[in-house]
Amino acid sequence: MAVQRRVTAIEVHAEGEPGRVITAGYPEPQGNSMLEKMHWLEANADDLRHWMLREPSGYPGLCANVLVEPTDPRADAGFIIMEQSEYAPMSGSNTICVTTALLETGIVPMNEPVTELTLETPAGLVGVRATCANGKVTGVAIQNVPAFAMALDLEIEVPHLGPVLVDIAWGGMFFVIADADALGIELDASNGSEIARTSEMIRVATVAQYPVTHPLHPSLTGPSISQLSGVATLEHASRRNAVTLSVGSLDWDRPDTWTGALDRCPCGTGTSAKMAVLHARGQLAVGDEFVHQGPLDTTFSGKVLEETLVGQYPAIVTEITGQGWITGYSEYVLDKTDPFPNGFTVGDIWA
Repeated sequence: MAVQRRVTAIEVHAEGEPGRVITAGYPEPQGNSMLEKMHWLEANADDLRHWMLREPSGYPGLCANVLVEPTDPRADAGFIIMEQSEYAPMSGSNTICVTTALLETGIVPMNEPVTELTLETPAGLVGVRATCANGKVTGVAIQNVPAFAMALDLEIEVPHLGPVLVDIAWGGMFFVIADADALGIELDASNGSEIARTSEMIRVATVAQYPVTHPLHPSLTGPSISQLSGVATLEHASRRNAVTLSVGSLDWDRPDTWTGALDRCPCGTGTSAKMAVLHARGQLAVGDEFVHQGPLDTTFSGKVLEETLVGQYPAIVTEITGQGWITGYSEYVLDKTDPFPNGFTVGDIWA
């Protein structure tokens, strides 16, 4: 076999959501910040994302993380998040996956019973507190970047659905959030196809009618991801949610293209975004705790740490807690004669 490229990775999931951690086999991204490095990777080496996330090496629900040297001296490590249709500035589940991989493999030393880290993401620095026992990370608490509500109770006209009330909030990504009960949608994994289809329709319509830009980082726009929120079915949970990642373009005239990939976990940035909406409505105060139930009935625990400002927007700093599990150690090779160096998608499960 004539190997053209070789990539090593640690396979991890956080409460069900897979977040491959890539450790070697890629060019070191250039830039003076992690955001600049993210844009460099997107412009100069996006083939890595395609190769890792598309078939035959990937699948629709998979995310990946590239470990890179931090630009901020306060950071213990840096990473860039790759998803099916974008580079996410921040992700709670991927941060949990990266933390689990760093500590359980010894890339960063583990201290028991608690290891404290600072990780640099494209959205900024995040503080991490990992509880550890017998070489295992048993929980990861993330102090997320500030979250804020940008718009509440917007009426968006969605083709084939009609008017839909939505909120738009930043939790490390821009989310459009709609009420699942008002749409008559059950937020269960078995209903993933309808969740993804409806969510992507709402997201595309919102981008067309109410595009948003981060007040401090003009290159970050959206909404790039969608969330349906509903009543929790677990006694200890506050709300239930389902987040959909876009996996392709949407054609309004072809219902078979209305799809996305369901986040398998309760979504860390989505939990922060929902908490920001509740705080903006006066329903969540500093010190309050919030438990988010995902489609697999796993949960993330959230807490409002403090209030702050992001530009002109009132914001909150949240702590999100969950757990990750390593499922494998992988080496991927690309043969020079492989007809699919950038992977492929097939219409049975891809948009």
